[in-house]
Amino acid sequence: MEENRATAIFKALGDESRLAILRILFEGESYVELLASRLGLTSATVSFHLKKLEGAGLVSCRRTQFYRIYSVNREIFAQSLESLIGRTPEPDDDTRYRQSVIANFFENGRLKQLPAQQKKREVILRHLLETLDPKQEYPEEEIDRHIQGYFDDYCTVRREMIAFGMLSRRRNPEGGADLYRITEPGIKKTPKDGSPEA
Repeated sequence: MEENRATAIFKALGDESRLAILRILFEGESYVELLASRLGLTSATVSFHLKKLEGAGLVSCRRTQFYRIYSVNREIFAQSLESLIGRTPEPDDDTRYRQSVIANFFENGRLKQLPAQQKKREVILRHLLETLDPKQEYPEEEIDRHIQGYFDDYCTVRREMIAFGMLSRRRNPEGGADLYRITEPGIKKTPKDGSPEA
């Protein structure tokens, strides 16, 4: 079950009036006016709650000549809580690889060293840029401060990011330090130092 569906179900169940409606519907089918009479609520209030329950898939409705008849979707309530919540999807091989590289080269939020292997270095460099906004342009000193939060040799890291095509650089038309922008993840170049492949 999709996460948003499960969330809708739990939200729908988080109201005592809706729970009371469900208790009655577990006894058998019913309609708005009868539910309102039994619960001491207005028809408009009952209709509002039924709409929430129906939207979450907990009840269904069929029309007769005079009424809209509501019933419980019992198959949902027959599910275990675990199956309703669902499981976290297993990461794909690429995700597992990136997580492993990051775990090996970071300690207490700091980069221990730059990997010698090109593929691992690319993972690390891309990870360092994840918190920056690709739609924003950053002055050089701000990029340097950001990198220094993870690794002291910010010059080498910044140069590598440019070599991999992760950062684009242009001269500041107003003078001063160059301006940098993060490129899309798919854009990359071979570093000039000829770092070996993993």
